[in-house]
Amino acid sequence: MAITRLEPIKHIRTATLDVAYYETGDPSGQPVLLLHGFPYDIHSYADVAPLLAEHGFRVIVPYLRGHGPTRFAEPDSPRTGQQAALGADVIELMDALRIPQAVLAGYDWGGRAACVVAALHPDRVMGLVAVNGYLIQDIAASMKPLAPALEAGFWYFFYFLTERGTAGLTADRRGIAQVIWRRNSPRWDFDEETLERTVAAFDNPDYVDVVIHSYRHRLGHAPGAAVYDTDERMLAAAPRSPFPRSPSMEPRTATSRRRMGRRAPSISPARAFTVR
Repeated sequence: MAITRLEPIKHIRTATLDVAYYETGDPSGQPVLLLHGFPYDIHSYADVAPLLAEHGFRVIVPYLRGHGPTRFAEPDSPRTGQQAALGADVIELMDALRIPQAVLAGYDWGGRAACVVAALHPDRVMGLVAVNGYLIQDIAASMKPLAPALEAGFWYFFYFLTERGTAGLTADRRGIAQVIWRRNSPRWDFDEETLERTVAAFDNPDYVDVVIHSYRHRLGHAPGAAVYDTDERMLAAAPRSPFPRSPSMEPRTATSRRRMGRRAPSISPARAFTVR
C-alpha cells in the first residue's frame, strides 16, 4: 500500500522566505497551521491534515526554513535556526497568506515556533497545541547539566557543536535522522518508504547551516542574527503563554520524558502556561 504524500505543494513569498507548503480544507474555514520538527517534515501530519480538513478547517502545513522546497528569498539572509527566527517565519507566513489569526500546532522545532508566536504575538493565535510542552529555550541556563540518562538522548546536540558533527550531518542526513527516530520513538515500527519520504526534505541547500546553527545557538555556542535580537531578549525573559495548561503539561518522570523524546533545556511548562 502506497504511503500518503501531501501534495500538491504551493509556494508563497514572505519577507524572508519562499515558503513551500501544503494546504487542504475549506479556504474559508478556521486556519490551522501544523508545524513540523527536526529531523522530520510535513508528512508528520499526513494523517492529521485530512482529518482536520474533514471538520471544516483550513489546514496549512509549511516546510520550515532549511527543509524541503522552502528557500531563503535573499542569498545574503542569515541561515539561522534560532527560536526567534522560527517564530518570525510563522508570523511572516500568516501575513503573506493574509491570515489575521490561526490555531497553531506543532512539536519540537514546530512546537517551539508556535510557543514563540503565542508568547510574543498572542493576538495572532486562536489556540495553541504544543505537543512537547512549552518549548521556548532558556539559553542562559543551557549549560546546566541534566541527569545522565537524559543527556544521552541529546547526543546530537553536542555532536553538532563540532566540525565533525557538521561534516557528519552533511555526509549522512538520512543516517542521523534514522538514529534519532529510533531513539525518540522506540515503539514506532516505521518502514524504509516512510523514512525516505521525509529524508527527501533534507535535500535543501540550507539544511545543514540551519540545523547546525539551531543547536549551537540554543546551547550558547553561536550568536543569533541581529534582526532577531529584540525577540530573543523578550524570550529570555521567559514570557508566559496566554493559553491554559492542559493536564498533559504536568511534570513527568525522567523515564517518561526520555520515552517521549522531550527536548531540553526549556522553560518549565508548569510555570510557563496560564492556569485557568
